[in-house]
Amino acid sequence: MLIAVIITLITTKSMGLNQGFKTLGETVREFIIPIITICFILGFAYIANYSGVSSTIGLALAKTGNLFPLFSPVLGWIGVFLTGSVVSNNALFGNLQAVTGEQIGVSSKLLIAANTSGGVMAKLISPQSIAIAAATVKKSGEESTLFSMTLKYSIILLLIVSIMTYIVSSY
Repeated sequence: MLIAVIITLITTKSMGLNQGFKTLGETVREFIIPIITICFILGFAYIANYSGVSSTIGLALAKTGNLFPLFSPVLGWIGVFLTGSVVSNNALFGNLQAVTGEQIGVSSKLLIAANTSGGVMAKLISPQSIAIAAATVKKSGEESTLFSMTLKYSIILLLIVSIMTYIVSSY
């Protein structure tokens, strides 16, 4: 954000230094909860990866064998629904997907891509995305209606990605 303020100050002559930093302060206050949430999620992801938790869970999931690629996108879907972010989801589950892929003899790149693709399908229904979409069209308070409308598409797309991942992993 600081870089954006500096670029804005350089390119916008009508905004003074005080106004730029005042706007930065307002923005940070407005987004402090999401900033803290993202920091905690990424912190947990690093702890899980470096402590071996992700690897241990990946080894356990490898017991599903050749069926795991069918469920790989579902992990990404759950991750994005919970975190609201594909990046946070990949930080949480990327290593787990790679370890599981190595154990079952399926491309880690395929499973990480499936994790990301499944996550993208959850952006349709993640509470953060729904709240932003509702506010954008002046429908705050009607988030449940938007969620109900998008849930079926999210699930259908997740099923398609899951089936495609399973088929590709078989070859």
